[in-house]
Amino acid sequence: MTYDRDNIEAIVRKHQAMVFSIAYHFFNNTHIAEEVAQDVFLQLFEKLETIQSADHLVAWLRRTTSHRCVDAARRKHTYYEIALPNLPEVPDESKESDPLRDERLRALVASLPETPRMIIVLRYGQDMESTEIAAALNMPVATVRSHLQRAIGLLREKASNWLGEVHNGSL
Repeated sequence: MTYDRDNIEAIVRKHQAMVFSIAYHFFNNTHIAEEVAQDVFLQLFEKLETIQSADHLVAWLRRTTSHRCVDAARRKHTYYEIALPNLPEVPDESKESDPLRDERLRALVASLPETPRMIIVLRYGQDMESTEIAAALNMPVATVRSHLQRAIGLLREKASNWLGEVHNGSL
């Protein structure tokens, strides 16, 4: 495929939300997500001649974003864990969407180790199947499923521990 300036700008506009979303959900930080997205698109510009189709482009962007997120987390040696007692109180059960609940869930996901966190972000944030995640992260499907299962277990444990503390009046 050949790309001119207009095509490149269209590609960036079309996929920047996806790239930013993956990075934001991984780091739960706008500034770092913007840096990662910029790195991904700079790398895309350098590798543009290797892109074979629109589907290949989307897969390449997901894979590259995932790798850049993990690289950035390792490079900065920063762990984006949030202490559970510092989270806001759980409101009474509500059928409507609760932005605080969404923020607590982001905090719980951010407390996971890098690989399980990325798998959770891709599975539930990007609605990717295990086979797609395995291809994006270059790992066996069974390993993806194993990380996913353990990550969900960790999230349940952290959530129940936190909820137990809230209901026992620890906060």
